[in-house]
Amino acid sequence: MPDAPTDLSLATVCLTGPLEERLAAAAHAGFDGIELFEPDRAASGLSPAEVHKHCTDLGLKIVAHQPFHDFEALPLELHATNMRRLDRAFDLMSELDCDLLLMCSSESPHTIDDVGLAVEQLHTAAVEAAARGMRIAYEALAWGRYVNTWQQSWEIVRSVDHPALGVCLDSFHIYATGSDISGIADVPGDKIFLYQIADADYLDLPPKQWSRHHRKLPGAGTFDLTALTAAVRGAGYTGPLSLEVFTDDTGTGPDRAAVEAFRPLAALEPRPS
Repeated sequence: MPDAPTDLSLATVCLTGPLEERLAAAAHAGFDGIELFEPDRAASGLSPAEVHKHCTDLGLKIVAHQPFHDFEALPLELHATNMRRLDRAFDLMSELDCDLLLMCSSESPHTIDDVGLAVEQLHTAAVEAAARGMRIAYEALAWGRYVNTWQQSWEIVRSVDHPALGVCLDSFHIYATGSDISGIADVPGDKIFLYQIADADYLDLPPKQWSRHHRKLPGAGTFDLTALTAAVRGAGYTGPLSLEVFTDDTGTGPDRAAVEAFRPLAALEPRPS
């Protein structure tokens, strides 16, 4: 466990209601930061600069901007389009004063089963990120077309070998694929750019449906989040614990939901008294 107090973050998809109310609820509940889900910002009508001001006024750090889909191992003509998309994402992030982009492993039907091509294209993305003062956290989706385990994402990041590219470890995707967590200790802590947390019960469902509608708060499901968190910290990760639990419950206001989310996340790693 880290000696310093743990930063706690949550993704804006954890709450419902207007984005301004979600941000205020997160701050009042005690969260230190947020992951900004771009569709939430776009739907709010707020400019990136306005979101940044709201967060600054509330004392919230924008930990990550997400999601960026379907980038790696695409044909050359689609890669050119992806680089333009990436540049626009970095423009938004500059206005948000956020330096970390969450990039999900590709699920596109156009994705090519070619690790070398994935490494080449992600290296190009990392070079661009560094030139813009940004970083990319590469996350293996449980339903990724060819990259769907944390081990695969780490091997690609290791092969790219660029300081602007690291992994995002997400408890849902790790446990949903039945991945062994023992190897996490071998990942350099400074290459883990983000650690996302969600609990769940094991269900016989397509992983995307399971993820979108059946995630739970820590302790409410059957995933061993204590062991995983210890493994991630043991690897040397010093970043925030970031909650990502999609909610279908529009009846729970953001204030109550944020408080209910804060308590079990904080319990995973109690702060020094």
